[in-house]
This record gives sequence, structure tokens and C-alpha cells, in this order.
Amino acid sequence: MEVGSVTVVLEDKQQESVTLDGAARESAQGAAQAIARAKEAKPAAERKRARNLSEDKRFKLFSGTANPKLAEAIGRHIGVPVGEAKIQRFADGEVYFQLLENVRGVDVFVVQPTCYPVDQHLVELLIMVDALKRASAARITVVVPYYGYARQDRKDRPRVAISAKLIADLLTTAGANRALFVDLHAAQIQGFFNIPVDHLFASPVLVSYFRELNLPNLTVVSPDAGGVERARFFAQKIGAPLAIVDKRRTDINVAEVMHVVGDVSGKTCLIIDDIIDTAGTLVKTVDALYAAGASSVFACATHAVLSGPAVDRITNSRLEQLVVTDTIPLREAAQRLPKIKVLSIAGLLGAAIESIHMETSVSTLFS
Repeated sequence: MEVGSVTVVLEDKQQESVTLDGAARESAQGAAQAIARAKEAKPAAERKRARNLSEDKRFKLFSGTANPKLAEAIGRHIGVPVGEAKIQRFADGEVYFQLLENVRGVDVFVVQPTCYPVDQHLVELLIMVDALKRASAARITVVVPYYGYARQDRKDRPRVAISAKLIADLLTTAGANRALFVDLHAAQIQGFFNIPVDHLFASPVLVSYFRELNLPNLTVVSPDAGGVERARFFAQKIGAPLAIVDKRRTDINVAEVMHVVGDVSGKTCLIIDDIIDTAGTLVKTVDALYAAGASSVFACATHAVLSGPAVDRITNSRLEQLVVTDTIPLREAAQRLPKIKVLSIAGLLGAAIESIHMETSVSTLFS
């Protein structure tokens, strides 16, 4: 909540010497002291909020049911417990949400990735935002680590919906004042919103992990042309060359890898992607790299959707290791797979939430 401030403009003027009686002299001294205090005082807009968010009564963090463990980890990072709320469902599946804390005039952050089941978690988020708006929260920031429907961001075929834009409109209409995302499938989705959007990248967390691994003869690989910019950024940060796999998609969740652009012979390859859904693209990329002479293949992605046959495909592939983040909670079958390692982005999101609340720069989190 912005704090209003009053700016006092002081001007030095030459005044003629006058003779003051006792009462006037006291009044002048009082005015001089007031002016001195005004000069020393900081404008209200420059006063910093409490350094410890646990002491800030104008800040609250809430979570939906999509990924409560991530919300709790964020809360531990910033020293704030997750707010109390009741989320239940009627017999027919309708969502019932009730806040159990006062949020009037509070800066509220709601953590809810719209992962599987996507529609259920999306509606839950919309209802939470509506409840917060009607409870007079000062500002509502939706923290959506995984933005569902992001892959439908344009009309690539006749008579299809631009669902990513529709979801943006729904969140805004529900009452969201600000949004925080991690690795959107297409960066231009930010333009679908008429509210401020902060777009984080999980690459700092992933880069740190692979730097510590110190893989020999490393080459970063983009699994398709659309991910080249993401892979190039990763390659620059880790100091490795870049290769690209030419992929042609024949249908939804169906991809055919054509050939590898770049030298991967005898190299350790690291595939960089944002989403792994059915893992069809991933395993075909792994096969193409080995066919081109790669010595070993690793992969990392921000969002481990891992739907359908994904876990079986990864299990049966020649992939050495798949590193993902906890934007989406892993399904039980994926948790049992030793090839999959999960890195937490709670610290990254916590730092971003602190910066947004304290109105400081978020750009430092990109490095």
C-alpha cells in the first residue's frame, strides 16, 4: 500500500529587520525549530518498511492447494507463515474458499501454480483472488510459478483460441493487481496483462547446480528453434558452446526430431527446456544427440509437468539425469525415479516477493 506524503517547499527570502516583542520572538523561534525538523525529516515515501517481514503487519502470504510445500518454503525463506484460510469442495466439485485472517489494507501474495488438474487449480486461484478483493486487501499479487495455458499464446491454426490471453483477462477481472511468473513459455505473454508483471527465470538456480557438477566438454542444447534464446543465455552463463535440434511438431504432444545443428561429437550435452510434458521431445532429442556422437546427455527444465507416459519414457531413455525445479509438485511415480532431481526456487521467489513488497528492484535476481 502506498503511503501518501506531503512535500513542504521551503524558500529562503530576505526579510527586513524588525523589532520583535517577547511573544513574537518565541513564535519565530518555534517556527525556526519546525523548519529545522522538516529539513531533517525524510519524506514518507522514502521510509523503508520493516526489514523483517514477520514484523510487517501489512504483508500476508497465502497458498492454494496446488503446491502448498512451495508456499511454505517461501514463507520460511522470508520469515512469514502462510496465512490461514479454509479451502473445501462441495460434493459436485465447486470450490469454497474463506479467509480466516483480516486482510483489510494488506499487501497480499497468493502462491498457486496452475498445474494438473489445471482447470481446478485455475478456478481455485480466481476464487481466492475474488475473496481477497472483497475483503479489501490493498494489493493482490498472484504468484504463479507455472502458468497453465501458456502454450496457446497465438493463432497458429485456423479457429483456435488464444487461451493465454483469456487466462490473463480472467486473473485481472478477478481482482489481481500484480502478477509474478517463472519462465513463461513465451515472454510476450506479459503483454497480455494490463497490470504489472514480474517475469523470473529459474536459470540462476539451474546454472549454479551445473557449475558445481563441472561436466567435461559441456555443450548446451536447445531442443527446438523456439528455445534458442533460453539456451543461449544458459550457455553464456555457464561458458559452453551451443547446439540446436531441428524439430518439427506433427500434432499436439507429438514431435519428430530431424537433425542436430552443431558439433556434439564426444561432448557432454545439456538439454535446456522450460516445460517437459509427455517427454516425447526430450527422449527423441536424447536419441538424436547420441546418434550424432554425444558421449552423455543431461537435461534440465523449469516445469516438470510429466503427464501421461513421461515417467516411463524418461526411465527407459539413455538420459543420465533430469534436473527440474519445484514450480510443480512431482507426481508420486516421478518422485521414485532416481534420474529426476528437484531444485527449489523458494529462495528466488521469496527474494522477488520481498522486493515487490518493499518496492525495490527485481532485476538483480536475473543474474
